Amino acid sequence: MTGSCGSLPEGNIMIMDTQEYYYRTLKILQKTPELTQRQIAEKLGVSLGKGHYVVKALVDVGCLKIRNFQKSDNKTGYMYILTAKGLREKARLAKRFLKYKQEEYKRLQKEIRSLKGEVEKN
Repeated sequence: MTGSCGSLPEGNIMIMDTQEYYYRTLKILQKTPELTQRQIAEKLGVSLGKGHYVVKALVDVGCLKIRNFQKSDNKTGYMYILTAKGLREKARLAKRFLKYKQEEYKRLQKEIRSLKGEVEKN
């Protein structure tokens, strides 16, 4: 898998959810790298623990680097910087996420047609 970060999981629907978190986290941090892990978790709609897990996984495989910076209230904060690998991984995940969502959309259209048929019969 040339160009991907380390060994982020791939595959089934449950893992696709994890990949969605990776993609969304990279997207969020590319725009606002100074967010706290709590803010990242809130934007993802997950617990602080899950948010930490996602960020740590991205750091561990080399997609993100953490830098210290001084906040205006004299406390040290962190900035999450996407690496070159992180940018490539974000693009790769975006393609996979788009394909997954398009397939999901087709499945939903089919289910909607079926449900409409059931409703019309009653």
